[in-house]
Amino acid sequence: MPLTLATARETADGECRTALVPETAKKFAALGARLRMEQSAGVQSHFLDPDYAGVDFAPGLAETYAGADVILRVTPPSPAEIAALPEGALLIGLLKPYESKERLAALNARRITAFALELLPRVSRAQSMDALSSQGSCAGYQCGLIAAARCTKFFPMLTTAAGTIRPARVLVIGAGVAGLQAIATCKRLGAMVEAYDVRAAAREQIESLGAKFVDTGVSADGAGGYARELSAEEKAAQTEKLAKAVAQADVVITTAAIPGKRAPVIITNEMVGRMKYGAIIVDMAAESGGNCALTQPGEHVVANDVNIHGPLNLPSRMPTHASELYAKNLYNFLSPWIKDGTLAIDWSDEIVAGTLLCRDGATVHTLVKQVMGDA
Repeated sequence: MPLTLATARETADGECRTALVPETAKKFAALGARLRMEQSAGVQSHFLDPDYAGVDFAPGLAETYAGADVILRVTPPSPAEIAALPEGALLIGLLKPYESKERLAALNARRITAFALELLPRVSRAQSMDALSSQGSCAGYQCGLIAAARCTKFFPMLTTAAGTIRPARVLVIGAGVAGLQAIATCKRLGAMVEAYDVRAAAREQIESLGAKFVDTGVSADGAGGYARELSAEEKAAQTEKLAKAVAQADVVITTAAIPGKRAPVIITNEMVGRMKYGAIIVDMAAESGGNCALTQPGEHVVANDVNIHGPLNLPSRMPTHASELYAKNLYNFLSPWIKDGTLAIDWSDEIVAGTLLCRDGATVHTLVKQVMGDA
């Protein structure tokens, strides 16, 4: 029997992405896999059922998952969806491994082999599989658009008959994939952009996009590419210089997140109090608590006359391209192990081992076990 891959409609609130797009469906079929999809599972991503050549469509969740060997998902399955998973099946997706001990226990009770793409090792060979990066690019782009739409000023400089309009001033905090995309988007829209990152090595990337690096005089670079712990004096100097940059900005976009932990608070109440009247903060880290002390996840609030926006699930706002990127990440992760329509995984491979969350009824990822305990 050939390998059967199944994808159901995503049911999380506000989720419009899909884990299988017509392009990757065609590629999986070329490897000899059978494909099954819940009816209209791609509609919210603007992929219609007839777009999927060679895919069998099922009317509901149970029929979609029945007998499937591999389940492809975007978000973690709900309890009802876990109950519908075939026992012993392989599950791949953005599974939020640190979020729910109960979910891990439910997956293990059905002996699901689960791969969480958030755990993907950061090695060069895994770049094409890196869903956090691909979806981070979407999120950073959306942050730039949200900032421009909500800002009370033009982003670009304009010369009009009534005079010249100075461009808006944007500060981006965090120069990872999402931050760099936010910088690039704001620059394309014509804003004056500054950016800050605790890693001095990010300076070159920031400046290559035409933004000015905010130099606090403190470098957190440590051994092995990791940030080191700062002294109290260094933290104070860093905070004061960053506060000055925040106070001068019309827009602040924050993007700092730590997998499995609450987002670090970078914009304090005091910093907000020093900001311009009507300035805006777009907090991309709202889902994990927010980089601003006053962020309310999923809400737009006004505090000290500053607008603070805490958007959730930003990639889902552009589901067509976000789904295409994500589906390619899934294909690049899984396809090396499909041989003549059957699955042959090398469990010793560093990418496989590093991404593996659950297997044989147990949570096996070392860091997840440390954080979540036995599940």
